[in-house]
Amino acid sequence: MNDNQKRNIPISIPSMGIEEWEALKAPIESGWITQGPKVKEFETLFAKRHQVKHALAVSNCTTALHLALLACGVQPGDEVLVPAFTWVSTANAVVYCNAKPVLVDVDPLTFNIKLDEIAAKITSKTKAIIPVHLFGLCADIDYIKKYFPQLKIVEDGACAAGSALNGKPAGSLGDVGCFSFHPRKSVTTGEGGMLTTNDDAIAAHLDRLRNHGASISEEQRHHGPKPYILPAFEDVGYNYRMTDLQGALGVVQLGKLDQFIAERNEWAAYYTNKLSDLPWLRTPLVAEGYAHGWQSYVTFIDESKAPMKRNDIMEFLQQRGIATRPGTHAVHMLGVYANMLNVKPNDFPGAFACDQYSMSIPLHNKMVKADYDYIIDALHSLNG
Repeated sequence: MNDNQKRNIPISIPSMGIEEWEALKAPIESGWITQGPKVKEFETLFAKRHQVKHALAVSNCTTALHLALLACGVQPGDEVLVPAFTWVSTANAVVYCNAKPVLVDVDPLTFNIKLDEIAAKITSKTKAIIPVHLFGLCADIDYIKKYFPQLKIVEDGACAAGSALNGKPAGSLGDVGCFSFHPRKSVTTGEGGMLTTNDDAIAAHLDRLRNHGASISEEQRHHGPKPYILPAFEDVGYNYRMTDLQGALGVVQLGKLDQFIAERNEWAAYYTNKLSDLPWLRTPLVAEGYAHGWQSYVTFIDESKAPMKRNDIMEFLQQRGIATRPGTHAVHMLGVYANMLNVKPNDFPGAFACDQYSMSIPLHNKMVKADYDYIIDALHSLNG
């Protein structure tokens, strides 16, 4: 590999085109650009794709998590179980409710919550659990429902649009599902999120909470026959709504979701096959019954066998135009939570290992075969 072959391969690029550009015309020309008919269309399509009765669009996945916990009855002083290896917003949403995040270690083989450590973390104050479908691989919600039926289950499916467990889509597995449409996700609306549920009462509560606590939406009031009537407010709510501009993008992007995942699945398998001869690089595990959404392709580096340390490998790849990232961070190693929860790095060895040794390599729908081969060759060149 020489400098003339050097490429520039970002960790992720949103896959958008003329269809998304054209979709923005309708809300712009109608003048209805806040939450309205395009958001409703997006919600309807998302609910159908994820096999749920209700889908409610919000401003992002963090606000979705916040509302989901509130609608599940989480109150000040309650405890909520959270994986120790996840993006910080999973824990932050618990704190927004004035509840306590209780960290549970993760399994480095899957990056998801360690099932055999859940029971020891449950107390009389435990109200809910937030299993994270990290990087697009579902957590084992069936196990959690079977052995911990007393807990409300809020799925953090930020990475998991289109993922499934035993044929059931993410977002339909627990009490409430939460999704992200950040640009690193397989489908994007820039920012944006979605809540899913099969519970009518929870759905009604979520609908009020995202719109200031109002009993009717702005669209309903705008088109109603009595313009002098304002909505009733029985809840203290929030302005967590999605705009119709984002909804219009979401409709188009969602129509491409299955194509995006199929392409990513093909290239993930290509990576796994071509990198299988590197004894120091563990590729993602996908067990039978799991349909991976492939938001990211996250590897794990065994530094005892690797030619150099994880961070040096990442710098080596960066110098060759290949962007990488740690999978995510260990929450217990972030200053705010280390202090709040009085925990140390070694208290969660699985999360610590994932924090220190995970490495995400590029996988997105703007890549071509030459990009994948370039990355594979670069990793092999580390062996000398």
